[in-house]
Amino acid sequence: MYTPQEYEKFIKDAYGGAQEPAASYARKRDEEKYHKGDDGLWWQVQFRHDDYSEACPVTTGNWEIWVPPADPQPDPNKLTPEILSELAYNSTKLPTPPVVLSPKADRLIVNLGTRVKFEENFDRVWTTASIDYKGVLMAATTVATPVALKVEAGTADADPQTCTYDLIKGPDGYSVDSTDSGCNVTYRRSSGDGTYPFKASITWKVTWTDSADPDGPARQPGLPDGLSTFEQAVAVREIQAVNR
Repeated sequence: MYTPQEYEKFIKDAYGGAQEPAASYARKRDEEKYHKGDDGLWWQVQFRHDDYSEACPVTTGNWEIWVPPADPQPDPNKLTPEILSELAYNSTKLPTPPVVLSPKADRLIVNLGTRVKFEENFDRVWTTASIDYKGVLMAATTVATPVALKVEAGTADADPQTCTYDLIKGPDGYSVDSTDSGCNVTYRRSSGDGTYPFKASITWKVTWTDSADPDGPARQPGLPDGLSTFEQAVAVREIQAVNR
């Protein structure tokens, strides 16, 4: 709180004419010459609350102390761009896959291929976390890029049980064309009176920059991949045929 000169003035103003033991305390500081000529500062204990409702172990030995210069210990709570990137990562909302089945989910047929249609284009998703406080200006932006669409049939009686489509960047965003793909699902057994849990999920590659610019250079350490999932119940029926 005080340079040696400021501390001398504080002691003389606060303790001038004081009774014991305050008089002895002031005399002790005067004999020390308030560390004038030394490098360092005087530090003083401060109460958390002005009403002194919390106990504080103060003695004449630690009420005010002289602290010479030293290398500060690393602050474990110091805010860094990496911490901001984690905050942005946790705040990012990823859209679910806009998947449509053909035939419709309640009209699938055994041994009839089910086309998985990806009806909309996706774009990157980014979130910025920043601080601008008392001269501290810092930001980090996480950028999630869709890279793959995974389809899970929800049963072992399907061919294939799972398949994955790469998402390709085009002029209108990232998309997948499953029209001519051999990865469309064919169910081999009826779901009976129940359903199968069909699931589609998108994997997102997540990077971050140490600025508010999503196109800035990616920084390390990296962040985990993101995943957004859509699940629906599908009913698979069996059509009976009569041969003559």
